[in-house]
Amino acid sequence: MSTSSPEAVKKLLENMQTDLRSLSMECKKKFPPVKEAAESGIVKIKTIAARNTDILAALKENSSEAVQPFLMGCGTKEPKITQLCLAAIQRLMSHEVVSEAAAGNIINMLWQLMENGLEELKLLQTVLVLLTTNTVVHDEVLSKAIVLCFRLHFTKDNITNNTAAATVRQVVTVVFERMVAEDERFKGIVEQPPPVQGNTNRRSVSTLRPSAKDAYMLFQDLCQLVNADAPYWLVGMTEMTRTFGLELLESVLNDFPGVFLQHQEFSFLLKERVCPLVIKLFSPNIKFRQGSSSAASPAPVEKPYFPICMRLLRVVSVLIKHFYSLLVTECEIFLSLLVKFLDGEKPQWLRAVAVESVHRLCVQPHLLRSFCQSYDMKQHSTKVFRDIVNALGSFIQSLFIVPNAGNTAAISAPAGGSGSVTQGAAQGGPGTGGVSGNLTTQAAFEYRGTWIPLMTVSVQGSAKATYLEMLDKVEPPSIPEGYAMSVAFSALLDLVRGITTMIERELAMEEEAAAEFREANPEQEWQQQPGAHLVWEEMVSACWCGLLAALSLLLDASTDETATENILKAELTMASLCGRLSLVTPRDAFITAICKASLPPHYALTVLSCNAANLSSKAYSIQGQSVQIISPSSESHQQVVAVGQPLTAQPQGTVVLTAKNIQCMRTLLNLAHCHGAVLGTSWQLVLATLQHLVWILGLKPGVGGALKPGRAVEGPSTVLTTAVMTDLPVISNILSRLFESSQYLDDVSLHHLINALCSLSLEAMEMAYGNNKEPSLFAVAKLLETGLVNMDRIEILWRPLTGHLLEVCQHPNSRMREWGAEALTALIKAGLAYKHDPPLAQNQRLQLLLLNPLKELSNVLHSDIRQKQLESVLQILQSQGDSLGPGWPLVLGVIGAIRNDQGESLIRTAFQCLQLVVTDFLPTMPCTCLQIVVDVAGSFGLQNQELNISLTSIGLLWNISDYFFQRGDAITQELGREEEALQKQAQEKGETLNRPFHPAPPFDCLWLCLYAKLGELCVDPRPAVRKSAGQTLFSTIAAHGTLLQQPTWHIVVWKVLFHLLDCVRTSSTTADKEKIESGGGNILIHHSRDTAEKQWAETWVLTLAGVARIFNTRRYLLQQLGDFFEAWEVLLNHIQSAALSKNNEVSLAALKSFQEILQIVTPVKDSDKAGDALAAMGVPPVLIDPLSASGPGRPLVRSDSLVERLTRYNGAELQAPPPGEESALEDSALWWSAWNTWYRTGTDSTRPPSGVTEKLSFIPSQPFLTALIQIFPALYQHIKANFSMEDLKKLGVILHGAVSVPISSDASPFILPSYTEAVLTSLQEAVLTALDVLQKAICVGPENLQVMYPAIFEQLLLFVEFSCKPPQYGRMETKHVANAKYNQIQLFAPAEWVALNYVPFAERSLEVLVDLYHKTACHKAVINEKVLQNIIKTLRMPLGLKYACPSESTWKLAVSSLLKVLSIGLPVARQHASSGKFDTMWPELANAFEDFLFTKSTPPDNLSIQEFQKNEAVDVEVVQLISTEILPFANFIPKDFVGQIMTMLNKGSIHSQSPSFTEAEIDVRMREEFSKVCFETLLQFSFSNKVSTPQEGYISRMALSVLLKRSQDVLRRYVEDERLSGRCPLPRQQVTEIIFVLKAISTLMDSLKKTQPENVDGNTWAQVIALYPTLVECITCSSSEVSSALKEALGPFKDFMQPPISRVQNGES
Repeated sequence: MSTSSPEAVKKLLENMQTDLRSLSMECKKKFPPVKEAAESGIVKIKTIAARNTDILAALKENSSEAVQPFLMGCGTKEPKITQLCLAAIQRLMSHEVVSEAAAGNIINMLWQLMENGLEELKLLQTVLVLLTTNTVVHDEVLSKAIVLCFRLHFTKDNITNNTAAATVRQVVTVVFERMVAEDERFKGIVEQPPPVQGNTNRRSVSTLRPSAKDAYMLFQDLCQLVNADAPYWLVGMTEMTRTFGLELLESVLNDFPGVFLQHQEFSFLLKERVCPLVIKLFSPNIKFRQGSSSAASPAPVEKPYFPICMRLLRVVSVLIKHFYSLLVTECEIFLSLLVKFLDGEKPQWLRAVAVESVHRLCVQPHLLRSFCQSYDMKQHSTKVFRDIVNALGSFIQSLFIVPNAGNTAAISAPAGGSGSVTQGAAQGGPGTGGVSGNLTTQAAFEYRGTWIPLMTVSVQGSAKATYLEMLDKVEPPSIPEGYAMSVAFSALLDLVRGITTMIERELAMEEEAAAEFREANPEQEWQQQPGAHLVWEEMVSACWCGLLAALSLLLDASTDETATENILKAELTMASLCGRLSLVTPRDAFITAICKASLPPHYALTVLSCNAANLSSKAYSIQGQSVQIISPSSESHQQVVAVGQPLTAQPQGTVVLTAKNIQCMRTLLNLAHCHGAVLGTSWQLVLATLQHLVWILGLKPGVGGALKPGRAVEGPSTVLTTAVMTDLPVISNILSRLFESSQYLDDVSLHHLINALCSLSLEAMEMAYGNNKEPSLFAVAKLLETGLVNMDRIEILWRPLTGHLLEVCQHPNSRMREWGAEALTALIKAGLAYKHDPPLAQNQRLQLLLLNPLKELSNVLHSDIRQKQLESVLQILQSQGDSLGPGWPLVLGVIGAIRNDQGESLIRTAFQCLQLVVTDFLPTMPCTCLQIVVDVAGSFGLQNQELNISLTSIGLLWNISDYFFQRGDAITQELGREEEALQKQAQEKGETLNRPFHPAPPFDCLWLCLYAKLGELCVDPRPAVRKSAGQTLFSTIAAHGTLLQQPTWHIVVWKVLFHLLDCVRTSSTTADKEKIESGGGNILIHHSRDTAEKQWAETWVLTLAGVARIFNTRRYLLQQLGDFFEAWEVLLNHIQSAALSKNNEVSLAALKSFQEILQIVTPVKDSDKAGDALAAMGVPPVLIDPLSASGPGRPLVRSDSLVERLTRYNGAELQAPPPGEESALEDSALWWSAWNTWYRTGTDSTRPPSGVTEKLSFIPSQPFLTALIQIFPALYQHIKANFSMEDLKKLGVILHGAVSVPISSDASPFILPSYTEAVLTSLQEAVLTALDVLQKAICVGPENLQVMYPAIFEQLLLFVEFSCKPPQYGRMETKHVANAKYNQIQLFAPAEWVALNYVPFAERSLEVLVDLYHKTACHKAVINEKVLQNIIKTLRMPLGLKYACPSESTWKLAVSSLLKVLSIGLPVARQHASSGKFDTMWPELANAFEDFLFTKSTPPDNLSIQEFQKNEAVDVEVVQLISTEILPFANFIPKDFVGQIMTMLNKGSIHSQSPSFTEAEIDVRMREEFSKVCFETLLQFSFSNKVSTPQEGYISRMALSVLLKRSQDVLRRYVEDERLSGRCPLPRQQVTEIIFVLKAISTLMDSLKKTQPENVDGNTWAQVIALYPTLVECITCSSSEVSSALKEALGPFKDFMQPPISRVQNGES
């Protein structure tokens, strides 16, 4: 019945009235005021009941009055009345009709009762009812009520105290429950709390609601009280104990964590009050060291106090458990303290409670995870989680290492255990059933003499503490031996179990989520949350070292099978967890620990020791004490079950295995079996250990790789106890099952397993090196076993598996090698025999994969293995030959796997196989393999063991090409089908088809491969192979080239022919110049082939000739190709580089090839093929803008580009030419390209060396130069249309260069004509022919070509100069072959180079020149370019030298040429006199005459008179020319020139001779005839009866004055000489001269008479008259001839005796 139902209300009213009546009755006598109050109360109640419908509410409103009588009743202090009142008040309270004011009054009344010590239990009950039934009591009233309870707790009465304690606990709970309820009510309403003002005022709780405020004040004061400070709110407290305070704090924190987590104010209290308090109270425990005497320290250290310490630890546990997230920093301190309490120097009881606290943490994996996240994973924080684990570990170690000072039993403990406590604990423990009879039944740990029993402390997974619950104890209890160890051990196991199960559960959830995600979105990649993984990994990383250290030690010390099992299980789960998280180091460390425990103590096993070394180098420093991972102790009391041989390279003693070893081995097998998937690289550790155990136990491999017990081959036989004998089949079985179960591993794990087996096997191989001892075949056997059980997915492990077995096949130990080969062949056979799905025939890839190792065996050097391999190929051909299909390439690969170091016999065998394949199998294999056959045949060609095989294989290639030719159609079809399939595949993948020579059709590709192979053989190091291959290559191209499609020719040209040319060129240019000694004395090598360079030269010649021939014969076909022009350019480039090579044989051959390709006749094109000429030549349309254009391919070495030239050729517009002209156009480009090549070759080969040349300088040979120049005329025919001036200049440079090249002295006898003959060398002939062709072309060519004449003249003139000044070739020392008559040359003089005799060449050039001038003198260009002047200028040199010329003929020819030229040229010059074009010629001519007629050179001594007279006749001829061709036309000729001529004639007509002379001299040296002619000429022009112009008159005057002056001189000299000579007659010469002069004077006189007076100058008369006295003086002469002449001369003077006046005046005017 609820308190608010009508019945209840009615009952309440009745009860109240009854209570008041009773009160009124009791107080009637003693306390009248109370009685009255009671009675008025009755009335009041009745009134309320009558007036109000809601009676309870009305009652509550008036409750102060209703309660008043009862309060007064309590005030009487009469026990009976007080009890009655309290009961009545309680009734009101329970109906919740007490208002706040009434409650205050009630509390005050209770306080008075308490102070008087009345009804204490009743008071407590009333307070409790008041506070539990309603929530009207707040603030001070509430605090007063609570203080009241506290006060009652500290009374003398025990019952009251305990009741009060219980009440306080309940009241505290009520206060907090109210707050929780209040929060619940306001849950939905979000209010904005005013900002918290830090801790400025610790009473600032204005932000809290009423109940919360109460709770806050209460909690705050509890903290104050525990801290021994005055409370703020609980006013009136008199006494308080710390233990009680701590218990209250603990209970609040434990029961109401939400309050602190949800309200900042409370969190603040925790942080600011509780934590500092706890830390402060902990301080005695921290500072205390056991056994340190207090005298040492100045202030006495406060001793740890068990009750407080233990309660503090409880508070800490609660704080950590619930408020970890709030108090991260504080918890870090608490946990660090906790870790410190485990320290060995702390009291036993403190360490025990600390271990219990740690155990509590260990069973909360989520909490541990938080530690890890908050501390270990933060950068600068303490690694708390790691420290906890390490502390546990070092705690356990410390129990072993430092026996407890307080516990002597531990040291003196007998093996049977000590004391009843431990015994009892042990009996209840799980480990009671010992391993076998002779071991103690007590479960315990024993290590180096320390024996610690193991007791059951709590059920696994829960931390039931013993000492933390002893709240009633004041003194620390005594701790039984082994208790701490047992708790720590449980804590360790719980820690491992907790962490692993937590993480594994989360991993499983993640995997599930991933699987669902993948099902839902198959395309997307599952993204895992990295956060979670990081935490797990950090947790494991933080704890594994400590765990491993502790567990290894415990495992070593454990004497109890169950404990051992638990430890192994912990290590196993850790290893598996680390594996799942891919933490390799910790995983390997745990596995190493298990492995070490499986093996005999101190067993040397490298895999483990290197791993342990890594670990033991990590010493963990915990609280300053360094903890090493302890190495196992060997003296543990263990049962020995087996003795055997260790597996080592050197034989050693025996080793023993104990029962624990076997137990560990089983764990290891279990690990491998169940967790194989996460072992990864640690398979190596596991398998290595198993291998050693198997070896010690003496198991050996049998058929199929299973291990069976067998006897050891050497050494003392293995001893096994019956216990282990029964185990052996089981172990062997498990081992096999282990590898069978590999079929359930995923692919990655399987790979790890295979890798581990391979590295084990590698170790076994290492050990077996260098001795023939029985090797350990464990790994090879297990590899075979694993392979056989995984045949269904053999693909994924085939490569590593066979890869390793191939290595085994190469092992020097024959037994090992044999097993490797056995395993490999077994696997291949099994693989081919296995019913694969799909079958092998449809799964080509797998078939190839299976056959592949067979091919790999080719790399093994052991001939027995190779022999086996070839045998197996044979078997496969026999059994699988029909279905080899796609396997052919591999089989052919095996045949072709020949190496030069294999020796002849294997190569011969393999070659026989190849011959068989070529003769019998070509039609049966897929056509796609034909290419491989070509390759294999080629590789036999390239091997260098057996020359005959190489040559025979080139023959095979010829046979193969014949097969292709005969079966062409069939092969084309099959390859076409194959190609389509491939094309389709490539398109699907979006790739381009990738095969050699791709764009060409497949059949053509086959040919191309054949050509490429032959091409490789063409550059073989052996000349015989090169020659044979070269001939075969060019023959096949010639014979079968017609089969190729046109585009394929493109590849043939570029990839085969040009590539070959490139290679040959490179090899030739880098070949060795060392002389090759004749091979073994029986083979003689001709001197032209005795160096590698010379042998390569032959190859180069062959190749270039071959390619040129193809270009010649297939020209029409090649011209169809788009890029014929580029090909042409490249070929020309090759010809050029060969021509410029420093080898005469090559360079000459190159020119022959050049000639060959230039003799090509342009093929007739079909008219329909006409297209855009430029496109046909491969000029991209973009380039057709003449500015940007450069010729196709590379730019030509010319100033104007090809396109411009074509433009010029086609008229101004560039348009597509009419059909007939296309080829002409294209050809013109080709010819120009050829011309460029010719030009470059010519330039480079004739360019003289610069600088002082070393001996090695290469000088081109004469035949080469001759051939080079001979090419020009033919080439010119094709390019003459656009041959420009610039080109002509280039040509000139080359011609000049070529002629200048000297000959080597040893070649000179063959080339130089004998010196007496004046013959031209063929080179010189060629040069002149070239010029001749040119001038003929110009002659018939259009007008614009004639501008080239002057250039040709210039060139010829250069050559003419050679007669006197041979050309220099660089700075080379040459000796000149001069005129043979004068200085005979010794042929083999020291000079290395001989310059040619250039005289005949120069003279022939001169003849050509004169001839040419004859034809062209009147051409405009010839006139404008002053050719005549240049000719005269050049001829001046030989004319001036005259007798000094190298050859006498030269100057004679020069004179005759000059005369011829002038006879043609002078009329032309006169004709153009007015234009001034010849002005500069005249002085040049005058000088030429002067130099020649009055030469500075003296004639040679041996010149005969006849010769001299001949020469004089020539001089006379010159003067005659002057008189006939020059002087008569004086009026067209510059005056100065005429003056010079006159002076010269004058000079010629006077004999200047020295006074000392001999008769002989006079005879010869006087050029009488010459003088006479000069004089006559002078005379001839001195008068003229045909004076027509004043000009002529002027000439006459000049001539006269000269003549007269001359006569005067002669006469005077004669008179003088006559006088001097006395009787002696004067020389004949002089007499003649004087007679001549006298005759001349008489002639002059005659002519003066005839001349019109105005033609005669006054001066002349004067001069004539002046002669007279001199004539008179001559009268005395003795010679009669002179006298008669004198008479004639004097006669005419009579006319002067009376000079006619008028004439004279006339003449003077």
